[in-house]
Amino acid sequence: MGSAFIESVRRDMRLRGYSYATEKTYLTWIKRFIYFCGKQHPADVPLDEITNYLSHLAADRHVSVNTQKLALNALVYLYQKFLKIEIGDLGFKLASRQRYIPTVLSPNEVKLILEKLKGRNKLIVQLLYGSGLRVNECLRLSIMDIDLEKGALTVRDGKARKDRMTILSPSLSSELKSFISAARKIQLQDNLQNVGPSLPPALRRKMPNAYRHPGWAYIFPASSLCNHPLDGTLCRHHLHQTVVRKFLKQAVNAAGIVNKRVTCHAFRHSFATTMLAGGADIRTVQELLGHNSVKTTQIYTHVLGKHYAGSVSPLDHIC
Repeated sequence: MGSAFIESVRRDMRLRGYSYATEKTYLTWIKRFIYFCGKQHPADVPLDEITNYLSHLAADRHVSVNTQKLALNALVYLYQKFLKIEIGDLGFKLASRQRYIPTVLSPNEVKLILEKLKGRNKLIVQLLYGSGLRVNECLRLSIMDIDLEKGALTVRDGKARKDRMTILSPSLSSELKSFISAARKIQLQDNLQNVGPSLPPALRRKMPNAYRHPGWAYIFPASSLCNHPLDGTLCRHHLHQTVVRKFLKQAVNAAGIVNKRVTCHAFRHSFATTMLAGGADIRTVQELLGHNSVKTTQIYTHVLGKHYAGSVSPLDHIC
């Protein structure tokens, strides 16, 4: 299969408003599927090859269930949305997996890690833990997303392209004001070169001067300019996730936490369990995390060792 076909798929995804991350992931799996099928055009491939490919991923490549799901979603898009070929029921079952219990840090462990950080790095981890953010949601925060008066954060275009609001600790107010001021100064300097924060091409066409508006400036801007991945426009993107992973690993080691695999996402897990352990309603936590289903949020009740958040044994009231 030539690059012309892949480029046509790419254009279709952009017309549908898929995120850049989804675009890259889907194209990767579509290319792998095409190679698996001997570089035949997908429209000419028997549909049962989809099942064969997914089974190959599990049996021969030993991929995780989530990776299988990604591949399946990419192929469903390819056939049903792009090629307009209904694939129906493939009769395929995802590889089974045991219940996943996420890594959770105690408040004291979080404190130990924060003590090893300062400035920007500390603020990022404080937001991950204090507001239950995914790392990409945190790094994408712009000035307009911060409401210091209400103590709230707006997460725009989160997972599944949903917006939501979550809590913001008042203890971060002073630090955030400082970072907002710094972000605005960088934006003004960039504007002198007719450059600004990275924005979706469609937004730039609709609002040509949006890059000058203070609200669009990233709280955690990258240290240098780059070309926008979709149209090559010179812009300033937000900080990359790899920067966070690097300093977090160093802080965790310095804090002496060796019995847990601490990732950026562990702070989001810890936010949820701490909220539930404090008696927060599970529906509230679901909304703050942006979960579609409360079943996803319920995994944290298993972390707590309780069937319902805030539940205690009746015996505890008389002992």
